[in-house]
Amino acid sequence: MKPQKNSPSSRKLSVAVATPILVLLALAVLSLYDFNFAADSYQYIRRASSASSSTSSPPITTSSSSSASPTNSSVPASRVNSSSSTSPATTVEACDQTRGQWVPDDEAPYYTNLTCPFIDDLQNCMKFGKPSLDFMRWRWQPDGCDLPRFDAARFLDAMRGKSMAFVGDSLARNHIKSLLCILSQVAQPVEVVTTAEIDVTGRPVRRDFHYGSHGFNVSLFWSPFLVKANLSDSAHGLGLWDMHLDTPDPRWAAHIAEFDYIVLSGTNWFFRPSLYHEGGRVVGRNGGAAATGDGVHGATPEMPVSGAVRAAFRTALGAIAAREGFRGKALVRTVTPAHFENGEWNTGGDCVRTRPLRRGERDRDAVVAEFRAAQVDALRDTAAMSQRNGAELRLLDITEAMELRPDGHPSRYGHPPGGSVEGSFVIDCLHWCLPGPIDLWSELLFQMLLDHQ
Repeated sequence: MKPQKNSPSSRKLSVAVATPILVLLALAVLSLYDFNFAADSYQYIRRASSASSSTSSPPITTSSSSSASPTNSSVPASRVNSSSSTSPATTVEACDQTRGQWVPDDEAPYYTNLTCPFIDDLQNCMKFGKPSLDFMRWRWQPDGCDLPRFDAARFLDAMRGKSMAFVGDSLARNHIKSLLCILSQVAQPVEVVTTAEIDVTGRPVRRDFHYGSHGFNVSLFWSPFLVKANLSDSAHGLGLWDMHLDTPDPRWAAHIAEFDYIVLSGTNWFFRPSLYHEGGRVVGRNGGAAATGDGVHGATPEMPVSGAVRAAFRTALGAIAAREGFRGKALVRTVTPAHFENGEWNTGGDCVRTRPLRRGERDRDAVVAEFRAAQVDALRDTAAMSQRNGAELRLLDITEAMELRPDGHPSRYGHPPGGSVEGSFVIDCLHWCLPGPIDLWSELLFQMLLDHQ
């Protein structure tokens, strides 16, 4: 006996029954996703102030990318992602890649501590046994668009014959090491060894890395204040600094014309006891300066630290904008927050969270917002000069994304047990594990350079 064929009416009945069921299942999945990851309205200051909201920074565009197939959540060295330069980029207008949320990601990191030779022990969280490696299993998802994964081959092709400088403090060093590690998928640079100038803090003032196959040079300048600063008294705690707010640090500023791209950053050192100089005279101090030495600086008017940050970035950006021969791009990388909880860096604070925060889960840090506003104001104030002289100033805004990552710091796993980070700095909730959330900075940097070539 032949099997009976379904009649058209029975097929219609099946579709009519199945369709509502499928719709209900889809709604249930969406509801579950929203419950886990949907963000409340995030009350972060994104434009410094209402007065500067329309002029603070150009919009950041991004590129679309095809979705990658997920992999197992383990991250052995043999499964570090390789990059491809075959897919063209399509510009997505009016998408701010700096606003978004962290979502789970099963893709292996770009590198590990076994595949990248540039990771400092202080950020080598895998080597020193950070209890949870889940901090590597999140990706940044911008609102309304996608952020493509970093294509190391394409980046090196775009940078062929060019040069880039990172100027700032130890977080600038953290950033450049992230970039070198990501690029190590394709090429390894040679560090150009010269007779290095050593800063009063014991750090080399300049380090240079050369990609001979691409003619690409990357340099790191140690300049935590961006402006000229002298350690006038090292005998008291963090020392007393003479900070010349109207004079760029000549150790990097003398080389501006050598570079096509300059990434400026740095805010953490501004908390150190300092006297502020302008026009060759003392014009102010921060709160810590009165407690140093013999107290003779107590009568000097106190200046908000954010005011010094604003002045220093304005001076540094002004030096770039005015430099004869510089027709490149300067980017201000915004302040990144520390995540010490239950105490400060020297009073037992630590960072033991194991997952990102959701937007609105934690109040924004008022000091971080104030420092970011100071950076944005400085960029706005020098934008007109830069346009006249042919330079471009951009904002590499990572503050909101990094505020949500208290899980991505070394904590006490950036050194062997009993060791320290720098001096008595034992628990590190300021710098970032490599690999880790800081790799986002290079992803955003790459997209900004591509979009504004």
